[in-house]
Amino acid sequence: MSNLLELVKRSQLRENIPIMSPGDTVRVHTRIIEGNKERIQIFEGIIIAKHNGQNSSTVTVRKISSNSIGVERTFLVHSPRIERFEITRRGRVRRAKLYYLRERQGKSARIKERKPKAWELGTLNAHGTSRVLAVPTGEPSSTRDTTVTAAGPLPAETVASAEAQAGETGTPVGAATTE
Repeated sequence: MSNLLELVKRSQLRENIPIMSPGDTVRVHTRIIEGNKERIQIFEGIIIAKHNGQNSSTVTVRKISSNSIGVERTFLVHSPRIERFEITRRGRVRRAKLYYLRERQGKSARIKERKPKAWELGTLNAHGTSRVLAVPTGEPSSTRDTTVTAAGPLPAETVASAEAQAGETGTPVGAATTE
């Protein structure tokens, strides 16, 4: 019985969810059905809380609407009603829950922007390490020169041609050559 339940839960998980954290400014594209029409409504605000659970993961987003009225909405992350999450700005905060923003207005409610990390830019692989391509230098040695590529996984034909080129010249792939 529990295996069947786990199978159903896994089938409902979404794959295209960006990594979000409190302090980030996001635009949540939500499908709204009015009568027989369907449209997309965008809610933009700061993530003040995040709850992690498989299918029941939620994100609470707060925005300041007209007349300085704060509006909060809690979204189910894996809901089929959510079209997508779009991160517009990364915030640097030192709290997991930003409920203190409810009492603040104006400049005191601002959050500093943080620089994106390497894994957010897509320069790291799924294991959190840089893509390293080891190519023999032509010398019989136990150590090999390596070149780190920051563009993520390389296509197989690129790797094969780079290895063939390095085998001919004896230089690591991507190494600076002076001609």
